[in-house]
Amino acid sequence: MKITRITVFQVDLPLEHPYWLSGGRLKFEMLDSTFVRIDTDEGISGWGEGCPWGTTYLPAHGPGIRAGIATLAPAVLGRDPRALRAVNEAMDVQLPGHLYVKSAIDIACWDILGQVAGLPLWQLFGGDKAQPVAINSSISTGTPEEMISRIHKAREIGYRVHSAKLGGHDTDVDIARIEAISAALPTGDKLTFDINRAWTPAVAVQVLNSVAARDWVEQPCETLEQCAHVARRVANPIMLDECLHTFQDHLNAWQLQACEGIKVKPNRVGGLTKALQIRDFGVSVGWQMHIEDLGGSALADTAAIHLASATPDAYRLASWLCHQHLAVDPVPGQGARNLGGFATPPDTPGLGVRPDEDALGAPVAVYT
Repeated sequence: MKITRITVFQVDLPLEHPYWLSGGRLKFEMLDSTFVRIDTDEGISGWGEGCPWGTTYLPAHGPGIRAGIATLAPAVLGRDPRALRAVNEAMDVQLPGHLYVKSAIDIACWDILGQVAGLPLWQLFGGDKAQPVAINSSISTGTPEEMISRIHKAREIGYRVHSAKLGGHDTDVDIARIEAISAALPTGDKLTFDINRAWTPAVAVQVLNSVAARDWVEQPCETLEQCAHVARRVANPIMLDECLHTFQDHLNAWQLQACEGIKVKPNRVGGLTKALQIRDFGVSVGWQMHIEDLGGSALADTAAIHLASATPDAYRLASWLCHQHLAVDPVPGQGARNLGGFATPPDTPGLGVRPDEDALGAPVAVYT
């Protein structure tokens, strides 16, 4: 089997409501998504999606994916898509770094492998059944009253795990937010305070040692070393996200004892192949993990949910579904969706999501 064609689509994904991170310093209203279809000489096609969360969240942007695929295509065409390690090695030689560029190609190859094997991806990742995965809300920053209201609205559609966005340089404001949201959280619900690297180490230590809440705190500071400094000085469990890209980053985090948990996002780390390696390392060192993606439609969400579903319960936390924030749905009715606060991956072979190409519009590039 050989890859004979790579077709690239660009799709704008407007958010249903404007979204703010980190004390309002980052605002998002539209996502730039890239859909990729890989065709083979045996008539089997696979799909992948790459969608950064805007341009200011990570060193990644939508046009960069499409420019990178133009560079990668000559190294991928003619290869066997089932040979995932070889495909990834070829991409890494052709374009060192730029992991987010490679994810959609890798996911499409996994989709083909699953179809050839006649197995859904969750089974290829080691799962014995399509385990439902708890999903967590993503609560945009605002006043304590606004954020509490958003949590209650999220509960109306099944969410019982929440990620509340806050962070800034005014310690009193963040202390007040944490205390108010913790006090108002319904019994049985779980909460993470996601700082999105907005605190300096001094602010993080001051805030977390001033509050009674012992909930998870995600990415309190910019760098891994700063987060490790904070982790040694506070009682809250630390979750790392934006500072982890390569496997070496994850190894460094473990060696520094910088966290008790991590976010595993296929589109950040280079695709499902590298996310699977990181997931297995996380299990081996005892981390708890949110396995979800950066952004995108239900296609990108479903790829991550396959991996989350196959992760042992003791190490799997909730996953976020970006597509619930979108005003459009390029893959209506397909993939992992919120059903009472849980999402279950499809049982069909491969990824189990097939976009309607008419809905995607004309390709922006075709490589043969």
